[in-house]
Amino acid sequence: MFKQMKNIDTAFRHVRSFTLLVVLGSILLSGFTLYKSYQLVGTVQSKIYVLANGKALEAYGAERRENVPVEARDHVKTFHEDFFTLDPDEKVIQTNVTKALYLADASAKRAYDNLKEADFFTNLISGNISQRIKVDSVHVDIAQYPYYFRCYATQDIIRTTSTVSRSLVTEGYLRSVSRSDNNPHGFLIEHWTTLDNRDVKTENR
Repeated sequence: MFKQMKNIDTAFRHVRSFTLLVVLGSILLSGFTLYKSYQLVGTVQSKIYVLANGKALEAYGAERRENVPVEARDHVKTFHEDFFTLDPDEKVIQTNVTKALYLADASAKRAYDNLKEADFFTNLISGNISQRIKVDSVHVDIAQYPYYFRCYATQDIIRTTSTVSRSLVTEGYLRSVSRSDNNPHGFLIEHWTTLDNRDVKTENR
């Protein structure tokens, strides 16, 4: 009888040890699973998918300061493309210039008004002239705020009989503002001036 009791006691200890081992293993496994789940959620939340031209592109979340040079250069490029891409159509000119003026302060509006007073846009329409711009490079200095920039570009003025290529160099400053549909980068160009705008070559068509 004592031997039987001893066997029961030994079996109980074995069962208890095994149960404790299983419980401890379950707790460790649950903790590891929970940790990996939080890690996966954090990774997924740092990714953004953007739909562009029917394709889903993966973007990564980051602090804005890391992207300031890229966004600033694209802001300057977008402004110049909108302001200087013109066709002999009053609605096209108005649409492009309006988009550009959302990205800059009164210095751009003054430049537009000066061109308008000089009948620049009227001459484009009457002469069936188109204007295209290629931004070659944009230098942005983020060491000081507002951020100074200088833009180097090439203008092509396309007439019926010829194409005139002009060099264009402008400068200004970028101030941070709220993002919006009209200003997705959240910058405003200030004190925008043209440093150089001269003919480089003329090609007959």
